[in-house]
Amino acid sequence: MILRLPLLALLTIASVLAQENQPALTPLEKAFQDSMSNVTLAGRFSRQGGTNLSDDKYVIDKVTKLKDDLWQFDAVVPFRGQNLKIPISVHIKWAGDTPVIELTDELVPSMGKYTVRLVIYRGQYAGMWSAGEGRGGQMFGTITKTAP
Repeated sequence: MILRLPLLALLTIASVLAQENQPALTPLEKAFQDSMSNVTLAGRFSRQGGTNLSDDKYVIDKVTKLKDDLWQFDAVVPFRGQNLKIPISVHIKWAGDTPVIELTDELVPSMGKYTVRLVIYRGQYAGMWSAGEGRGGQMFGTITKTAP
């Protein structure tokens, strides 16, 4: 005899199991996760050796803590004239109550290796980026909730 569970029951069980695998969040981490999910980062960036600023825009659908200081950003990132929807794993370090996004020579899917230090605070971001020899610069802007 085959036991058949309704689809809703299976989805409920899968959801509970997925939540059990999620690491516990501190109040600060929970506030960070909530403040960085369904947001748009819009600002400007510079390139090393250049004098002009270029527009910068990233859409972050969801932020999830994976383990320890490792988080996943489900983001839409502009790259070479395209908008790439990719998961990006980053390290979050805390300077008191301020999250700092860190990547050090880490592979970003479809984009290459990047190094980033980005401070997030009160609806703003600022930091630096590099992508190999002579490619890099600064970035800054505002963080706003994406309209539903």
